[in-house]
Amino acid sequence: MIGSSTRSAPWLAGMLAMSPVPAEAQTNADLQRQIDDLKAQVQALTAALVATKSAPPSAPPVPPAALASAAQPVPAPTAAEPDKPRSRPHGLTLRGYTQMRYNAILSGDRTAPAGEARLRSVHDASLNEKGNFSLRRVRLAVQGDLSDRISLYLQSDFASAVNNQAGTERRENFLQLRDVYADIFADKGRTLRLRVGQSKVPYGWENMQSSSNRIPLDRSDAINSAVPSERDLGVVAYYTPPSVQRIWDRLAKGGQKLFGNYGAFGLGAFNGQGTNRTEQNDGLMKVAFATWPFALDGLGGSFAGQVIEIGGSAMHNRVQPELRSGVISPAAYKDERVGIHAILYPQPFGIQAEWNWGKGPEYDPLSRSIAAKKLKGGYVQTSLRLTDETLGAINPYARWQTYRGGWKAATNAPRLETDEVELGVEWQPIRALELTIAYARMKRAEADERRAGRAKGDVLRTQLQWNY
Repeated sequence: MIGSSTRSAPWLAGMLAMSPVPAEAQTNADLQRQIDDLKAQVQALTAALVATKSAPPSAPPVPPAALASAAQPVPAPTAAEPDKPRSRPHGLTLRGYTQMRYNAILSGDRTAPAGEARLRSVHDASLNEKGNFSLRRVRLAVQGDLSDRISLYLQSDFASAVNNQAGTERRENFLQLRDVYADIFADKGRTLRLRVGQSKVPYGWENMQSSSNRIPLDRSDAINSAVPSERDLGVVAYYTPPSVQRIWDRLAKGGQKLFGNYGAFGLGAFNGQGTNRTEQNDGLMKVAFATWPFALDGLGGSFAGQVIEIGGSAMHNRVQPELRSGVISPAAYKDERVGIHAILYPQPFGIQAEWNWGKGPEYDPLSRSIAAKKLKGGYVQTSLRLTDETLGAINPYARWQTYRGGWKAATNAPRLETDEVELGVEWQPIRALELTIAYARMKRAEADERRAGRAKGDVLRTQLQWNY
């Protein structure tokens, strides 16, 4: 057995050669001790040989030093290092939505003699005596992460109109830039970001909410008068504490219509002239925004799962409206205001309200000129959120709004006097499709300083929205 072992493992013969050789003068006890030592060595070598033969063929022979090291105690394994945060997936995605509307003036001042107000809305040009079907919005957006710390957003609208042409006919469905900005994140958790480019101005909760996510067809006159078209070119910082983000994530998972992730706190500076308009002075529009959701679970009972959100915003600006003569006003007018908002998310009943006060440019018919005048107004909206596995989500709502003040986005900044009650329902049978039907009782001044008084009427409005 030992002979065959030495042929298969040359190092075995070497170790045997190192074994002690019995001397002739040794006693029987010495011989017995040497025999016992030899037996122990043979047993150890036999075990090592078996291990060598059972190892994979590609494994090299175990050197003698390995036998000694094998007898040493194995150190205890150290604690595993914590997993490093994984990088976010990088790349761009394409998404969008289309809104097709049909308006019908059921009764009231569809038309009026020259100098008198007609039933019109600053939010929907197709609301007139000739309007039928129209494309209110055709949005297409490209967005995504370029790295863990930088993301981009680019949105265009294919349903914009062009006025002030050589001809008198309005042209529809032109491509217009809406948003183009980069978000630069200060931390891996993305709680603090700097947004640079053309983006929404953080003033008013409803103003920042996407039109694809809003239940009523249009924004309220009072809040939207601060930033018509909602956007401007500038820089804004947003901060969202993780505790706030967890509440918003929970609401979004439950299907609630949030205002978008614009941070719990926002502070920005913009040109202040308006969306896609050339800046006319060296002043900046300064804006501040804050909102905070409170989970009411701790109150128990019917409050479990409910969330109430409150906040406010402020704006300081000087703006130069377009004049009837076709030029921009050489004078810059004070344009500043403060606003508050409160939302109880519909689970299933909800209420939402906003109000703002301030000063802005407004046409004065007595002096036939523009002046900075006081403005105020807001809205109160109630809604229900009902869900069914077969029918989908159904959101009935009722809204009252009022506003007294100038509309700086229109020529000569005409005064609006709006009182309106709207009842409607939004039905979303599947995620990609939404149908809204609304009835409104309107009493409005037309956004044209050449037409006096207020028009009254009843309007039926419908909108089909498909998301992609």
